[in-house]
Order: sequence, then structure tokens, then C-alpha cells
Amino acid sequence: MDVLAELMTRHGRTFAEDIEADVAADTAEAMFRLLVFASLASARIRSSAALEASKAMFAEGWTNPAAMADTTWEQRVRVLHEHGYARYDESTARVLGDACHYLLDTYDGDVRGVRDAADYHAGREHTLLVQIKGIGPVGADIFLREAQAGWDELVPYVDARTRQTARDLGLPGDPRRLLELVEREDFPLLVAALVRGRLEHDIDQVIDAAAHR
Repeated sequence: MDVLAELMTRHGRTFAEDIEADVAADTAEAMFRLLVFASLASARIRSSAALEASKAMFAEGWTNPAAMADTTWEQRVRVLHEHGYARYDESTARVLGDACHYLLDTYDGDVRGVRDAADYHAGREHTLLVQIKGIGPVGADIFLREAQAGWDELVPYVDARTRQTARDLGLPGDPRRLLELVEREDFPLLVAALVRGRLEHDIDQVIDAAAHR
């Protein structure tokens, strides 16, 4: 299918790769990195800024809830302000601090505790994620789309907006039919490619390029 091939050539990369989160390995650090990105990306701001700010925080060594909770609000504001969050730096810094304290109190600082508490049920995982400060329904979708690389119970996880993007490309909107188009291990790549295509507003270009393959 030319459209699928063109989409994957252009955008077949997970956001977890960009923040160096080995989600497939399902480590505590990888899932925390993913949660931070999901929180930042759910704000009304460019995904590129969310990636930049996430990587800047991790470069500071804030790669687990305890490390980030040990920072001051001012430190978090500074990093966010310098990396694309000038309008949201103060509120986002506060939210991240609250989220880390919640994770420490509720899940002993391990995001994977959400999975255990939900008994490996995708719907309950979504519900529990929304209880974390800064992770609303959009943030939970961002997290779970990428987490399915390591959490098998999520497959095939495709949120409503991403299903619509698939339909816009002439691909199946039904997650299980979409899963049939690629190997299981490549499904998170396909979902991320659909998300990137929507964010970068190049769906029409993908279709046009596929027609000329």
C-alpha cells in the first residue's frame, strides 16, 4: 500500500525514541520519561517544544520522580522557560512537581505501578493516568499510544483523533484492521507516524507522494 509506505518513510518513528525512552524494555526510567513527555505534550504547545523541554529536563538528571521532586519550582521554571514554555513555565513547573510527589506517594515513584493497579487493563490504566496531575485524557492517550510498545494489553491502542487521521489517508480507522497492516512490533511506529502526519499537516502531501510512487 503506497500511502502506508509513504507515511512510514516520512514519519515512522516513535516519540519515545526522540526522548531516548526504551519503552519496549518497560523500565521505570523509560516510563517516567514517557509520562513527562505526555504531560508536556498535552499542553497547547508545539510537539517539538515538548520534546525539547523533555530532553532538557532529562539532561539535568531529572529522570525519575524522586530526582525531579527534589528540584525547586524555580529550577523547573528556568529549564521550561529556556526551552519553549515561556507562556506555561510557571504552571507546568508546579504541575510536574505535584505529579512527581503523587507518583512517589501512590506508586513508590514507579509509573509502572499504574499498570499493576489497573490489573493490566487498558481502560483502567487510562483512568488511573488521568488521576496524575497534568495528565488529562489527552495526556493519557499520548502516554498509552507509545506505551503499547512495552505493554501488550494496550495493543492496538489508537485514540479517536488518530483513527480519523488514518481514515483521512484511506487507511482503516478500526484499530484491529489497522494492526493487520504491519507487524505487531511496528504498530507503535504506525500510530506515531499517523500522529506526526496530523501534527505536521502533511496528510495531503503523503497522499500525493504515494500516488506518484
